[in-house]
Amino acid sequence: MTQEELDALMNGDVDLDNLDEGETSEESKEESDSTPPPVEGKIDPKEEDDAIFPPAATEDHQVVSQLDEVTKESELKAGEVLDVMDEISNSLMDNEEKLNSILEILNKQKELLESLSNNFPNIQKFKDSINEINDSINLVNELIESGQNSGDNIMMAMDIMQYQDIHRQKIERVINIMRELLKYMNRIF
Repeated sequence: MTQEELDALMNGDVDLDNLDEGETSEESKEESDSTPPPVEGKIDPKEEDDAIFPPAATEDHQVVSQLDEVTKESELKAGEVLDVMDEISNSLMDNEEKLNSILEILNKQKELLESLSNNFPNIQKFKDSINEINDSINLVNELIESGQNSGDNIMMAMDIMQYQDIHRQKIERVINIMRELLKYMNRIF
């Protein structure tokens, strides 16, 4: 079949229902008698069924490769983001433990100062120190609460990152379908 005949078929200019397979021109007989040299990117029907030869590496034919590269890079970067978020979460938990230790010390100091203030009610320094420790305890409690909120936000972000993985899997399915279509088209042609 010549290029013109292929173009006519692709454009729909040929009525396939009225095409008589018995009529062939001398030119098409000559073409069928001579075996064309193997074309790169085509599969010889005699070859193994699993053999895949991708088309020539042009910008137009690299879509599957580009999508595959994007999904691999996306998975790699998502893993890196999750690792960083995990490190931040661990750091926040360590800080919370340290703040709880400081809170214990402050509460013991507060008890001591309250005891001293009760035993020596005329000394204003004890009462001032109790107020300072109460302010410090409030500040430490705010820091603990802020760290817990940040930890909760990190957990929500990690959950959101799971959707990215779902989308990556969907893209991989499309890539696999495109590869199967490419394999099918290579077998046809």
